[in-house]
Amino acid sequence: MKSPTCILVGIYILIGQAAAVGVVGTAPGFAASTTGGGSATPQYPADIAELTTWLTDSTARVIVLNKEYNFIGSEGTVTETGCRPASNTCPDDGGQDAINHADWCTNGNAGTGSTSISVTYDAAGVTPINLGSNKSIIGIGSSGVIKGKGLRIANGAENVIIQNIHITDLNPQYIWGGDAITVAGSDLVWVDHCKISLIGRQMFVAGTTASNRVTISNTEFDGVTSWSATCDGHHYWTIYLTGSNDLVTMKGNYIHHTSGRGPKVGSNTLLHAVNNEWYAVSGHAFDVNAGAYVVAEGNVFQNVVTPLLEKVGSLFASPSTSANTACAAYLGHNCQLNAFGSSGTFVGTDTDFFSDFSGKTVATASTASSSIAAAAGVGLI
Repeated sequence: MKSPTCILVGIYILIGQAAAVGVVGTAPGFAASTTGGGSATPQYPADIAELTTWLTDSTARVIVLNKEYNFIGSEGTVTETGCRPASNTCPDDGGQDAINHADWCTNGNAGTGSTSISVTYDAAGVTPINLGSNKSIIGIGSSGVIKGKGLRIANGAENVIIQNIHITDLNPQYIWGGDAITVAGSDLVWVDHCKISLIGRQMFVAGTTASNRVTISNTEFDGVTSWSATCDGHHYWTIYLTGSNDLVTMKGNYIHHTSGRGPKVGSNTLLHAVNNEWYAVSGHAFDVNAGAYVVAEGNVFQNVVTPLLEKVGSLFASPSTSANTACAAYLGHNCQLNAFGSSGTFVGTDTDFFSDFSGKTVATASTASSSIAAAAGVGLI
């Protein structure tokens, strides 16, 4: 039996631990007013069941992850007919096959020459956790890991902070194997100092319904993979921003070893991409589709083959010091030049959408710097 002194010491340790844990900083840019779980007492889920319950309920919570929560195998596996898409030109040697989600394999999207195959995947990876409102999910050091399961903020859920969490291993061998973070029909979402790796489909996706105010900051999008849709060890499905009426700030993120959609932007999305770094991108970084309004400033493109795939929407790519003064009236500062090393061109001079920034909280900008990568990811706050 423990002595009263030991019990008291244990209680004091727990009190001190709870008092020391909380969200660090505030969101830069559009989601600046996100408070998450606010001043709720930090709680440490014992297992994946308790984590899921706390994430999905209607109670404001500060949920602290100090270990790995492994969902792989928790919902069994599924074997069914999928496909080997035309993009998989290296089968059994680093290619990515596909689950037939939304009839992707049979509606022509898999490409001419695709073939039906049997696929077996982990069920947990394709069914994300649907978060309730007013949640802060915080990792301790680099130990807060969610493995085999994604997070979804949708259908009216709002005011969510995800900070210092590593989300990984969602059926990475399969297209449609799972999305790491999804927002759709939400508002006030801040993803900060996270790491995302080994994902089957999108690392971050803003769906077709309005996601409203979103900030993604200081997050590492690690595209290194053994199953690549482009057969080169680089992940293709990176950041997909096609919500209706979305305001998205991307600041201080490190996107590396990807090959596409980093980000793809469209459908009336206003994106401020500031002080991010793209490194070792074998395909394209930006894809600016119809309905996109993008300001990209102070970013670093290093070894990026194609910084811009196409520009159908509107893009201001900070073309020159003189042109960048046009930002001041609406963004509150002169835009910063982007920096390039061993990379392709990135051209965009559109300014007629700048008034869309009026009345919004806009992130500040610094000179493009090679130190961005070192400040992004888990274990740094």
